[in-house]
Amino acid sequence: MLGSTHGTFTTDLRARVDACGEQPARAVVHGVAALEGDTDVSGRPLYAPVPELDRFFRPEVVAVVGASDTEGRPNTGITRQLIDWAERVGARVVPVHPARTAVFGIDCVASVADLDESVDLAVLLVADPLPVIEQLGTSKVKFAVAFASGFAETGEAGEQAQERLAAAVERSGLRLLGPNTNLNAFERFREDLDGPAVALITQSGHQGRPVFTMQELGVRLSHWAPTGNEADLETADFISYFAHRPEVGAIACYVEGLKDGRSFLLAADQAARRRVPVVAVKVGRTEAGARMAASHTGKLTGADQVVDAAMRQFGVIRVDGLDQLQDTAALLARARRPVADGVVVYSISGGTGAHFSDLATAAGLALPTLSQARQDELHQWIPDYLSVANPVDNGGHPVGDWRGPKIIDAILADPAVGVLICPITGPFPPMSDKLAQDLVDAAERTDKLICVVWGSPVGTEEAYRTTLLGSSRVATFRTFGNCIGAVKAYLDHHRFTTGYRSPFDDAPRTPSPSFRKAQALMRPGHRLSEHAAKQLLRAYGIRVPREQLVTSAAAAVRAAGLVGYPVVMKASGPQLAHKTELGLVKVGLTSASQIRDAYRELTDIARYEGIDLDGILVCQMVGRGVEMVVGVTHDPLFGPTVTVGLGGVLVEVLNDAAVRVPPFGEREARDMLGELRGRALLDGVRGAPAADVDALVEVVLRVQRMALELDGQLSELDINPLMVLPRGQGAVALDALAVCR
Repeated sequence: MLGSTHGTFTTDLRARVDACGEQPARAVVHGVAALEGDTDVSGRPLYAPVPELDRFFRPEVVAVVGASDTEGRPNTGITRQLIDWAERVGARVVPVHPARTAVFGIDCVASVADLDESVDLAVLLVADPLPVIEQLGTSKVKFAVAFASGFAETGEAGEQAQERLAAAVERSGLRLLGPNTNLNAFERFREDLDGPAVALITQSGHQGRPVFTMQELGVRLSHWAPTGNEADLETADFISYFAHRPEVGAIACYVEGLKDGRSFLLAADQAARRRVPVVAVKVGRTEAGARMAASHTGKLTGADQVVDAAMRQFGVIRVDGLDQLQDTAALLARARRPVADGVVVYSISGGTGAHFSDLATAAGLALPTLSQARQDELHQWIPDYLSVANPVDNGGHPVGDWRGPKIIDAILADPAVGVLICPITGPFPPMSDKLAQDLVDAAERTDKLICVVWGSPVGTEEAYRTTLLGSSRVATFRTFGNCIGAVKAYLDHHRFTTGYRSPFDDAPRTPSPSFRKAQALMRPGHRLSEHAAKQLLRAYGIRVPREQLVTSAAAAVRAAGLVGYPVVMKASGPQLAHKTELGLVKVGLTSASQIRDAYRELTDIARYEGIDLDGILVCQMVGRGVEMVVGVTHDPLFGPTVTVGLGGVLVEVLNDAAVRVPPFGEREARDMLGELRGRALLDGVRGAPAADVDALVEVVLRVQRMALELDGQLSELDINPLMVLPRGQGAVALDALAVCR
């Protein structure tokens, strides 16, 4: 039995784990505006409004503060660019300068206080934007952009200056882009391209250049938000806004740091609900120093691992390079929904097909074997000695004549095929020219995705520059890796968004009855003993062994009789994080004499090591199963996180763990197990029975509930080992460590 519920286990774990009382949720909100009362049990918002940014990107009136037309001055070039941009978007410019009557022939006002009309956007070309922000607050300006640097990017003094700026923005009621941003939002976008567009968000302007220039490859770009230091408007604001723009097919992000974890997840959730893909480069995969933590869980969960898991939970596609960002976002923006998951590789070279197929299969793409009937059909046009099972090798010559289109159409007609990829490692005109045209023509006739890898290092060939790039229906790549990564992201995204249900809809809003019991056990600033930590688990319905805490050998003998032989004896004290290394665990004791000897030995070791004990635990021996670890750590960006992995004494050596950021549901808990390299152990190996995976999932969900309700009080929790018994027998927490904040 697992607590009081495992005996009546149903498929709806969440309904039981979320059983709660009627106490009001705490009102603290972590950095994100929310509907009144719409917070989870930890006090974090469950809703973030979509910002109204139409007047930022398409203003009617733009004030340029610090405008100049003096040749050689930096502000002059910026002013000229802003005037040109305003003309393109249909806006009127109002220059602001205290010593000029006109700039570029446009009448000036002396200060923002003299603005006598409603201004949508104020562009601040001044070294210190703070005084201007304070003045703009009285002028009811909707948006401002601050280019000035010297803020949080420069150190402690700059951070303080940025805090003052952010406070002034909040008082003013306007929204600010920057500081330390640039003119990327006011670039000249091509207007002759059609189809769904890519919207771009970058914290570094230069890092967005490769994505911006993909307009020259025929990919439409609709917006560019260079967020800079994000004193106010942040990446999350623009993700939410772009996700609701009808012209946006995908959002591409270059992120150096997230301002607030919950606001980012709420924005990603908005995109997932609307099935708008978000592709991101997130800097910071490595950590400069080792993380110090008392628990195994803390050592298993690094900051970047949390970011990676959080993005994956909400469907954000993380890539490493700017070329991958460009290629993946372009494909996701323009490709239709897949009709099947199968990928077929079609080439003129057996070697090329085999190489590409190896890489695609290793990346997780499914390459189904074409049916025998389909292979027989293809062999009408392809010699019998060539393989057409998948990959399809045509030998070269058929692409040069009437057979080429028939082969492509036959492959696309297979119901298992959703994607056709044709790698062309180098041009071989005129045959490669005809192959490119046949693929473009086929793409116009089918609702399936056709991808081409044009491997020529030159890239000036007519077949590439005109035929392939001139088609909005064919996705063209320059490398195998980028093509495979983008196709996998495409299939994964649509698989993820099909039936997506936001975890914020089901997040607990009020504390459970367990919360009151748990609060009584917490000791702020201290580590709990194993006995106290297990009481905490018991409060949340997590099964622990029968045990008694004793302070004498005689009491230990009596406890063993009550618990039932054989027993385990362990030292228990708040200083004890890991007892096995000190010899403070005795297993398989079967007699009173062994109990007395073990008691004496355990207390002697503790005395010698200078460890204060609250007693000795006499515990029930639990049958063999799969040793797992389940725990909680606190991430400074996202708050509480939940980790599950292979446990036992080798937990840190194996380093096989998965992490999630609450809230999440049963499906995510099961997906965590699927990420483990040792997942097969739970299914039973070498004659061992299958483990009770349902019970393990229930423990993960109960620990999540504990993490949310005790956020702010519980710093770390480590259940290791959690013994997952054979199917139907539950899971038992054999040891636990808890650290209070």
